[in-house]
Amino acid sequence: MREEAEEETSIILRNVSSMQGFSPEAWAQFSETGKHSAAPSTDGIAANKSYNPFLSYAYLSALEDSGCVGENTGWLPCHMRLETQQGVLLAAAPAYLKSHSQGEYVFDHGWAEAFERAGGQYYPKLQLGIPFTPATGARLLTTENNPELRRLLASAVAQFTNQNQLSSAHVTFAEVPDIQALTETGFLHRKDQQFHFKNNGFQEYSDFLEELVSRKRKALKRERREALSNGISIEWLTGSDLTEDIWDQFYAFYMDTGSRKWGRPYLNREFYSLIGERMGDDIVLIMAKRDGHYIAGAINFIGGDRLFGRHWGCIEDHPFLHFEVCYHQAIDYAIAHKLSVVEAGAQGEHKLARGYEPVTTHSAHYISHPGFRDAVAQYLHREVREVEMNNSYYAEHSPFRKFHQSE
Repeated sequence: MREEAEEETSIILRNVSSMQGFSPEAWAQFSETGKHSAAPSTDGIAANKSYNPFLSYAYLSALEDSGCVGENTGWLPCHMRLETQQGVLLAAAPAYLKSHSQGEYVFDHGWAEAFERAGGQYYPKLQLGIPFTPATGARLLTTENNPELRRLLASAVAQFTNQNQLSSAHVTFAEVPDIQALTETGFLHRKDQQFHFKNNGFQEYSDFLEELVSRKRKALKRERREALSNGISIEWLTGSDLTEDIWDQFYAFYMDTGSRKWGRPYLNREFYSLIGERMGDDIVLIMAKRDGHYIAGAINFIGGDRLFGRHWGCIEDHPFLHFEVCYHQAIDYAIAHKLSVVEAGAQGEHKLARGYEPVTTHSAHYISHPGFRDAVAQYLHREVREVEMNNSYYAEHSPFRKFHQSE
């Protein structure tokens, strides 16, 4: 791969093959990558409300050090550094050369098949995002929300794609400022949906229930009672609670889910040990226990102002336990810890009935071949109309009283 793309301003793009191409201190200077803000506070340390644990040096390096990404995984690190000719880091992007389209949660398998049927080579492609993680965050990392550096980085990524004769570059689960910079550079904008819980200043779960229409409120109360009716209790484990024994038990749950039809366990056991060691205070395991033994659990990551739900698994099946552990308990945790949002992962219309509202997610796609770009653009134009139709449907079926004022 050609390593550098040079701008007229003597700013260059350099790609590095691992997170070791950055120092942890340099990486933490970007707006969402560190737990503490650069802005001063009365005690000298201000919490960074925009902190995204998936963008942290600890998380990204754990993926590499455990071998979940790297050689023979289809995710080859190719992180981007926008820097001066003297090597001063200005902006960056977590990036990977992909030899497949697994673990992205923004689906382009049909694009790949069409391009290769026409005689093209779709892979390798460039992927900017967090492996195996459908959570929105900054993708063009800059200090102090610098729009000019964001535009320069977007342009440099497109230039890198062309110089290395890649079919495409994909920026997934990006924030709107990134999308604006990318579309100005020729990327195509794609929209999709997830379901997020929004904490409107609730003091306890019952406050949230009051926001729902009566029949939905009654249904959730009944569901929660039934989920725990077989002598099941719930524990929240974080920080020093995350022992190797706990990780062994959770990993058994994770692998049970991954072994089922359509399952694909991307993460190995070592990864969990590493994140427990490096960022345990940013993790909460919501674990279900029966007869003194853990039987199910879900891993959540704690951001500056939101909770990110990720993987779930169980070794015993109980009615509604999945909903209790993954969705209701996450809401309880967010309310108790005054977090504004719970992101519960990809897809899932069943989340709507449990108080998770539809939210638009964004990605951007740079297609090198002009004819293929036109075809993808037409496809996305049709797709966005489906997303808009879904929005109307979800509003009609929302459990919230604000959408059903007559009830």
